[in-house]
Amino acid sequence: MLRKILGFTAAAGLAAVMATAAQADAIDDIKARGTLIVGVKADYKPYGYLDPSGAIIGIEPELAQDVATKLGVKLEMVPVVSSNRMQFLEQGKIDLMIATMTDRPDRRKVVLIPDPNYYSSGTNVMAQKAAGLKKWEDLKGKPVCGIQGAFYNKKTQEEFGAEIVAFKGTAEVYTALKQGRCVGFVYDDSALIAQLQDTAQWGDYEMALPTIDDAPWGLAVQLGQDKFAQFMSDMIVGWHKSGRILELETKYGVTNTPFAKAMHDKYK
Repeated sequence: MLRKILGFTAAAGLAAVMATAAQADAIDDIKARGTLIVGVKADYKPYGYLDPSGAIIGIEPELAQDVATKLGVKLEMVPVVSSNRMQFLEQGKIDLMIATMTDRPDRRKVVLIPDPNYYSSGTNVMAQKAAGLKKWEDLKGKPVCGIQGAFYNKKTQEEFGAEIVAFKGTAEVYTALKQGRCVGFVYDDSALIAQLQDTAQWGDYEMALPTIDDAPWGLAVQLGQDKFAQFMSDMIVGWHKSGRILELETKYGVTNTPFAKAMHDKYK
């Protein structure tokens, strides 16, 4: 019996050591590699998108560069979409995910989301002015474009009766809108506001519905990487304290959001 107890104790101790090592290795491995690999959006202006040269730019890529700079390593960005971003992190294809992900309890079971949240947005619809939408119920029976994996698709369909036409990325959605395949696009209000500023492209469109379901965004690391998560938590606090998020919103044409202003006031 004593040998069994000692055996269990040794096994538990080894597991604890291995868990601690795994937590330490996330940052250590990044530094040893000399490169931080971050999953970001490449089709979600202004948060992550391609410039004319094909480089990924935007608010979140700049935040990713902040992290790489702090770690003293180079930055490699991997384009992700809503349907694969958590899988890329789970599979170790990326070290960190900063990709417009709404922070939800079910997602915290899959990936490790540090507190505090770094951003927030609500849900709205960018639609043709001619559609005359005034309330969410006006979507009943109408085809509405959405992004695969976005949580608000289900609500828009089940509560308001819209017929969701899901696409993998925003480029496909905007093409579908131009072709008249959808009456509107259900998406994050902050991104839609930025898109509507391009009046040459979207002068006939509007965001007339009231924003609903304001929800915070969470960046993420792999489960068990507590040391890396704490590092990112400190980074987020620093962004809010310095006004970095507000600065990037202004740089990329987004009116400073209530969330970003409130978090700056809280930490400054």
